[in-house]
Amino acid sequence: MIDLFYICAAALAAGFIDAVVGGGGLVQVPALFILFPHFPVSKIIGTNRFASFMGTAVAAYQYGQKVPIPWPTVLYAGAGAGVMSFAGATVSSYIRAEVLKPIILVLMLLIGGYSFFNKTLGQSENLRVLRVQIPIYGLIIGMATGFYNGFVGPGTGSLLVFGFVSVVGFSFLMSSAVSKIINVIADVASLVFFLANDFVDFKIALPMMACNMIGSLVGSRMALLRGNSFVRTMFLVVIFGLILRFGYGILFEK
Repeated sequence: MIDLFYICAAALAAGFIDAVVGGGGLVQVPALFILFPHFPVSKIIGTNRFASFMGTAVAAYQYGQKVPIPWPTVLYAGAGAGVMSFAGATVSSYIRAEVLKPIILVLMLLIGGYSFFNKTLGQSENLRVLRVQIPIYGLIIGMATGFYNGFVGPGTGSLLVFGFVSVVGFSFLMSSAVSKIINVIADVASLVFFLANDFVDFKIALPMMACNMIGSLVGSRMALLRGNSFVRTMFLVVIFGLILRFGYGILFEK
């Protein structure tokens, strides 16, 4: 019972973080590994995915009520993310992810540094491409982050946000809204596999889902209320968490 309490608390925090800028998996997945070490990896990932997809959907709905969603861009990016996520998972079975961890750590350091020192980044919409080109750039961003999601995983939502802010020129708020809907598309697609193979522990996943949804509701409303500066701050916190996570993995996980 105490384990269920702790995992639900983790799901609540993960829902909040994920709703604002992505990266909730940095909280929820390690908590599952720590509290349920007897679970196989497939059941950990499946339970996490089931617990979080409705929270992401709640956040997507909240953003959709306040932010004008560019649906062609979302659909292009969602399709690209879905296809390349499968490709990334396939490649990961041939190449050890540890080979890429130092490269990813450097990438995170560059993203964090660029975002921290560029104070105006994402504070307002400043398009870097023609509007007619945005869906194509969305497809490219979706494919790149989808491959990363399939190959490595943690922080995919945050990388989506950074992609739309830095490449397209969306604000942090718009980028977070777009990323949530893309995440829902990818999550539902992968969830079919986990459910079909009985990789979800419903006794844990259902209460986690409820807490994740509550956290997501609070997080998305706070993001909408406090705007781009708040989302940017949370983005930097998550990127710092990713840097610590990959740094720890390189130094201590063999």
